Amino acid sequence: MWRRLAVRLAAQAFALWAVALHGALLPAMADVPGPLPREALEPMIVPPYALGEPVNDKGVWSLLNSGGAEAGYVFQTGPLAPLPGFSGAPIDMLVMLDPGGRFLDVRLISHNEPIFVSGLGEAPFRAFLEQYRGRSIRESLVVGTPYGTGGAGAGQVHLDGVSKATASVRIAHDSIMAAAFAVAREKMAGIGGATPVRPDPSVDETLDWQALIRQGLAINLRVTNAELDAAFAGTVWADDDPDASADPGALYLDLWAVDIGPPAVARAVLDDASLAELQRFLDVSGDDEPLLLIDAGRHGLVSDDFVRNTAPDRLLAEQGGLPVALRDADLAVATRPGVPEGKTMILRIDRRLGFDPTRDWTLSAQAVRAHGMLQPQTGTRSFPLVLRADARFYTRVGGAPALPPWQEAMLGRKYDLVALALLLLPLLVALGPAMRRLAALPHFGLLRLAVLAVVIGFVGWWGQGQLSIVTVLAALRAAIGGGSFAVLLYDPFSLMVWAAAILGFVLWGRGLFCGWLCPFGAMQEFAHRAGRLLRLPERNPSPRWDGRLKAGKYVALAGLVATAFLLPGEAEKAAEIEPFKTAVTTAFQREWYYVAYAAFWLVLGMVTFKGFCRYVCPLGALMAIGGWLRLRDWIPRRTECGSPCQLCKARCRYGAIAKSGRIAYSECFQCLDCVTIHDDAKQCVPLVLAARARQKGRPARAREAAI
Repeated sequence: MWRRLAVRLAAQAFALWAVALHGALLPAMADVPGPLPREALEPMIVPPYALGEPVNDKGVWSLLNSGGAEAGYVFQTGPLAPLPGFSGAPIDMLVMLDPGGRFLDVRLISHNEPIFVSGLGEAPFRAFLEQYRGRSIRESLVVGTPYGTGGAGAGQVHLDGVSKATASVRIAHDSIMAAAFAVAREKMAGIGGATPVRPDPSVDETLDWQALIRQGLAINLRVTNAELDAAFAGTVWADDDPDASADPGALYLDLWAVDIGPPAVARAVLDDASLAELQRFLDVSGDDEPLLLIDAGRHGLVSDDFVRNTAPDRLLAEQGGLPVALRDADLAVATRPGVPEGKTMILRIDRRLGFDPTRDWTLSAQAVRAHGMLQPQTGTRSFPLVLRADARFYTRVGGAPALPPWQEAMLGRKYDLVALALLLLPLLVALGPAMRRLAALPHFGLLRLAVLAVVIGFVGWWGQGQLSIVTVLAALRAAIGGGSFAVLLYDPFSLMVWAAAILGFVLWGRGLFCGWLCPFGAMQEFAHRAGRLLRLPERNPSPRWDGRLKAGKYVALAGLVATAFLLPGEAEKAAEIEPFKTAVTTAFQREWYYVAYAAFWLVLGMVTFKGFCRYVCPLGALMAIGGWLRLRDWIPRRTECGSPCQLCKARCRYGAIAKSGRIAYSECFQCLDCVTIHDDAKQCVPLVLAARARQKGRPARAREAAI
């Protein structure tokens, strides 16, 4: 034990000395390589490829195939990612990348690494670079071999290092990936980038563990043994974890993740001694973002064969479609009282490789199982955790301070938000003060269908503004301390729809959202119209069964609330009772059984009017509460409504009007059909009878006048 400790301390002391020496020599030695001219680059491009035209002033060129078409990009690592090597000078390499992010070739241009200059020679270095050919920047590439069998199959691609030159080849690897990521973010569709950030030490807030949870700065991922078994169900590894089968309810993974780069966050979780050790580490590695992990489950974060100061073998990360390189910081830390106990580990992420902690990124814990004895067959399953640091703790390098995420989200969708406002504001006026004039329009039915078509196309498919009970459950959990409301701000489009729905909730009940703003509800209405055009028979329940079936949505709502608190890991699956994600969010681009489920409700809607909305929808059940909490009775009624007139009741397809003429606002979808009837002298029975009475009275008065 003491020997291992002495070796570890000696290694850390040597590393600190080497970095200090590196920093002392850097100003004199680290000349950043400049872009090479065409005549120097062309001989390095091997047929069938040829050098194209420069695409910027940083040494990036287009790559052409034998037919003269663009086949990718050629660039140097030195100008794009001048990471200092062990000598203090950057390693310059030529990289050829295809449009999909796959390495076509990597070649050495120049370097000053002592181990290769006067020791091993360049041959091992060039052999190392040959391993990139055919690999993709989207893969998690790690320098080094997996140790033992513990890390096998964990989703990483291991590149063989060079003995005695580990530091040099790792720096070369980081340079290649940083340059490749820079080109990918600028030139490849679907891969976004941002100005580099670093923690702002001037932000001094007093935080504790509970504040970190409330603000979404400490995120928890819990996976039970039963969920683990379910992930491997139906595979050869289904029965290869007897501990999981013995105790299904126990936690396999109870992972907390906290970005402790911001000093205010680090002070909230680390004790004073650990905080000082972290600061010493950051003084040496100022470009690294530290991430604290705490796991109280069986997962353990890494395998038994893991070697410190290397990439964790059971943890992967990605951001914006590109892998994020994780490395153990080799720091043993202690936490403050109140912080959950468990196995702790600090990972470091190099921000120079394009990592931005203020943007969404995903950390995945890998569950690994082995089947067989002599040559075990390894299988993995991933359990992801989405993380995002608060931008208020960071500054943009070389630019203005980062905006809060909600402001960035609003700016990113400003045109969509303006268009949505132009839809919602007139709709609120039309359904409010101008309601009776709207219902009296001669082509009101066609106008309503036009609005519903816009809701499906713009609010649903384009804007992704389909509201869901999932948001309500998340807000409910946040209200009792199990999450953060901040996540709601990241989708301002849906938040604006929620604002309109809540306003309608108190003014009219469920009608504004369910009748006018729900994309899936609009789809069902169009389905019913299609059924009428196809002359399909209508099959609606009797009034008695209609009343019984309407209780189904309240049962569904209660079941989802219970699942969210008793079995939070199953809440997302249970929420699939809503076909919204399939029909609207993914536009039916999902597994066949989800598509079949959504299609079932639409086909049923052709013969049964809006069956899902009326009988099953848990969000509709929540909205129905607005029918009881609304501020006023907004549908006009007469004393004759219900007795003797039953026309509105007979025409109401939602079954929201009783025989007495009373409106059940909890079931009213604000279609305005009854308002149209109420104000139409040719349809409303009391108005028709009154008109007839007036016509009969006119001849009598005329005869009296003649006499």
